[in-house]
Amino acid sequence: MGKSSKDKRDAYYRLAKEQNWRARSAFKLIQIDEQFDLFSFADPSKCTRVVDLCAAPGSWSQVLSRILIKGESFGRRAWMERMNKLQTRMQVTDSSNTVQDATEQVSSLDLDIDQQKPTLKPRENVKIVAIDLQPMAPLDGIIQLKADITHPSTVPLLLKAIDPDFDQDNETHRVDLVISDGAPDVTGLHDLDIYVQSQLLFSALALAMKVLRPGGKFVAKIFRGRDVDLIYAQLKLVFDRVHVAKPRSSRASSIEAFVVCEGYTPIQGWTPELGQVLEVPQAKGTKKEKDTTLDPHQELRHVREDGIVEIHFEADEADPKRWVAPFLACGDLSAWDADATYKLPEGHTSLPPVQPPTAPPYKAAIERRRAEGGAYGKTKDRTKG
Repeated sequence: MGKSSKDKRDAYYRLAKEQNWRARSAFKLIQIDEQFDLFSFADPSKCTRVVDLCAAPGSWSQVLSRILIKGESFGRRAWMERMNKLQTRMQVTDSSNTVQDATEQVSSLDLDIDQQKPTLKPRENVKIVAIDLQPMAPLDGIIQLKADITHPSTVPLLLKAIDPDFDQDNETHRVDLVISDGAPDVTGLHDLDIYVQSQLLFSALALAMKVLRPGGKFVAKIFRGRDVDLIYAQLKLVFDRVHVAKPRSSRASSIEAFVVCEGYTPIQGWTPELGQVLEVPQAKGTKKEKDTTLDPHQELRHVREDGIVEIHFEADEADPKRWVAPFLACGDLSAWDADATYKLPEGHTSLPPVQPPTAPPYKAAIERRRAEGGAYGKTKDRTKG
């Protein structure tokens, strides 16, 4: 989170500091969970082992710690729990009460609930591992590894961190959820940024496939580009359901989104290695010789009774390596707009970051610039001679 004028007027930037989050990206994970139930609140035992890749500065790990370990609730789920409490305690049984009396009673109950401590629902046997090359300030219950997710040596370190007695054949020792909010330092060249991000995504996927249990979930940041449907098709090989999520807290002007993959189905006898490309297998017995005399994209038109023209393409001509994933907007659509800059309230005081960067990669550049006297180097002293 920066200190620019736009950041100060960004609602999520200010809310993150007011609610003690390390970064505004915490709201993205909360809103994705609201849509897909990543943390399996219906059956908490199905989400107790989580791996957070590219974790620094730790906002997503902080969400995991506060929800899974401490048992807190946020977002829509916290609001629904509050409404349930209000409904159970609100018993206006006297039909003679006026509307004003009922309103005053609801207001008093509402204030009473606000003053109560929230009900915590911590889970048992929770293990969360956060991995990043950058150092990260400690978090309650989080096991931190300083490692490179693109290097094969990271996998055994992760397995030992999850369970010292990890058994590759024992599915109960595997992970329920793997998340990744990592992204490269963008250059402004969109084609290059999208390519580097896709390679980072495949590295995260290759690592996830080695530790995920069957039926597990995988969430990762993705840059939507021209041929992003190829990535969706590759993810669909090993997951039953693949969606593209755009949280409300993610700026619409940004090309970032998040792939939410559910229902991991491992391929027997094969796991990808780092640097290996996922190939879409060709189904046996389905390939037919093409008739070169016909247009490969020739469509069949059919006019319905209501006048609507339907166009049907030959199934054999569809490219099996391309598949478009459903796109979903996450979070309350009436919530704050991440692209808008709101007027600061009167008496607003800018709060410091919850957790400053432990060792920012740009620290050396800042110190060198200061030593040189500014952005343009030391200026000539014109007061002399």
